[in-house]
Amino acid sequence: MNTTIKQFIRQYWILLLIVLLKMVLQYLVVNPVYELHRDEFLHLDQARHLAFGFISVPPFTSLVSGIIFLLGGGVFWVKFFPALFGALTIVFSWLIVEAIGGRLPAKILVSGALLFSVIARINMLFQPNSFDILAWTMIFYLIVKFIQSARPVWLWVLAVTIAAGMYNKYNLVFLLAGLTSGLLLTPQRKIFLNRNTWKAAFVVLILLLPNVIWQIIHQFPVMEHMKALKASQLINNTAAGFLKDQVLFFAGSLFLIIAGLTGFTYYKPFRPYRFVGISFIFILVLFTLLKAKGYYAIGLYPVILAFGSVYIESILNGKWNPAVISLLFASNLFVFISTVQVVYPVYLPFQIQQHSPDFEKYGMLRWEDGKNHALPQDFADMLGWKEMASKALVAYHLIPASELINTLVFCDNYGQAGALNYYNRGKMKEAYSFNTDYIYWIPKQDRIQNVILVGNRPSKDILKLFTAVKLTGTVENQYARENGTQIYLLSGALPAFTDIFYEKAEERIKNFEIF
Repeated sequence: MNTTIKQFIRQYWILLLIVLLKMVLQYLVVNPVYELHRDEFLHLDQARHLAFGFISVPPFTSLVSGIIFLLGGGVFWVKFFPALFGALTIVFSWLIVEAIGGRLPAKILVSGALLFSVIARINMLFQPNSFDILAWTMIFYLIVKFIQSARPVWLWVLAVTIAAGMYNKYNLVFLLAGLTSGLLLTPQRKIFLNRNTWKAAFVVLILLLPNVIWQIIHQFPVMEHMKALKASQLINNTAAGFLKDQVLFFAGSLFLIIAGLTGFTYYKPFRPYRFVGISFIFILVLFTLLKAKGYYAIGLYPVILAFGSVYIESILNGKWNPAVISLLFASNLFVFISTVQVVYPVYLPFQIQQHSPDFEKYGMLRWEDGKNHALPQDFADMLGWKEMASKALVAYHLIPASELINTLVFCDNYGQAGALNYYNRGKMKEAYSFNTDYIYWIPKQDRIQNVILVGNRPSKDILKLFTAVKLTGTVENQYARENGTQIYLLSGALPAFTDIFYEKAEERIKNFEIF
């Protein structure tokens, strides 16, 4: 074995074990009865239509989706990448500890805090959030390294990381605002006098230019998406709810968070990094005022936990022993074990109903509509899709082969369209919707003769444009959010239907009625 590899393993074998544990854990916290989440289907479908931007999210996730399909597109690989991003978050937190003078006990402590935190909940779904947390952690690490060495290479890597983070999720702009405030309010403001900083900023702008152009061409759909998000989801949030989430998310590590923030004031070696603490407070206050979703701020915690671990290590002044390490590590593990059956989709749906008071206590049954339901919303969004796809395929097979070219598969929402495209890929035509990005992907057909419709029964005005209407199936999974979704075969469309359909699509695009 190469000497360098041997040295690496000898130095980081514990980290490698923790990474392995993290990867395995992410597969264990999801009961196989649950399928993919509706958002995951959308992100996977974006790989079919690669572009420099999308209505719902920036394009980074679509590239990862492309890799997933190159690897076969199985559920294993869908779950692999968010788990990998979570494991890399632990790695960079470990490296932050190392950079600021922490030793092995502090590294183990921060690893446990992250391994058994709410981040594991985030990492179970293929969404932009996992890479978002990783990008925030990497950015803090790279700034720390630049402050320590003043080597421009750290700024160039930082520029690429910021661009990648923005291509993943625009939420990163809040981190940049917080960092700017934190740096300006500390002696580290000198970073803005370094011309390499502005060169790196220019590199970021150049890298982001394709996405900016895409936004301009499409009339800045990100702004319309934010308006829709505020009207449908954020309106039900409260500042108190956001702050409560921050406490619950890292309940087993509160002592580390407090230690980290305290250390910026009382621990001399942390003085060069006070901008981290100021950024943390600034961003939390900003999100609180905006009544943001609790998970928006999770990217702040790995770096604070890293500083807190080092400060705790310094207080004990070398008196670490296996018992102390185990006690601190166990506090996170205890919280994780005591909540795993509530926070993660481990229970079967009927078991969740049997233990509904436990779920309600943690607010898990409250959906984005502000009301309580039988299952947590994310769990209900992971059921019924295979049933829906198989029943839609049955309807598809009722159409004569000669008429398939003039057939449209259409769904009420993006989850339905994505599920059909994932489970029926290679078996039926691609499904579309007037919802989110799908409306831009609908191909122009000279004639639409048949429609496989997934959703609610269409209006009488639409039905009268077809010579035959047949209800071929209904989603019967009582626990699925899509319970009751119907599958129709609409046959023999009159020529007028094609014109009406495309006119409706253009009207919705023009008025941004796609969210």
